[in-house]
Amino acid sequence: MFELHPRLEADTKTVDDWELCRVLLMDDARYPWLILVPRIEGLRDFDEVPAVHKWRFFEEIELASRALRETSGAEKMNVAALGNMVPQLHVHVVARFEGDAAWPKPVWGVGEAEPYGPGKADLLIGKLNVTVARLAVG
Repeated sequence: MFELHPRLEADTKTVDDWELCRVLLMDDARYPWLILVPRIEGLRDFDEVPAVHKWRFFEEIELASRALRETSGAEKMNVAALGNMVPQLHVHVVARFEGDAAWPKPVWGVGEAEPYGPGKADLLIGKLNVTVARLAVG
């Protein structure tokens, strides 16, 4: 049975469950930031993803990147899987802009997260879901 790591649960809002991954929105309004977590127990690293799921995993990372870029107008997309603090395999898809709080450095360890205000995360999640639905059909 799939269980989301408590740290991911605490730091994010659920966007949706796709075929393979749970899609989360990082609760940091400084950067539009999705996290994809394959719903397979025990995964820590990319090389542990079963071969039968690898293609779907990469397709979902690409879909998240495209939807986030289109929804946010990002100038650059950062995609990374570190897992040093949270051992459960998860992939960060971060929309970046010149002049954002961490530019041009990585977003990790820069300042304090700024949670979305009331309704703002839900608004972004709604826009992302509409964009994903359109991209998935096309």
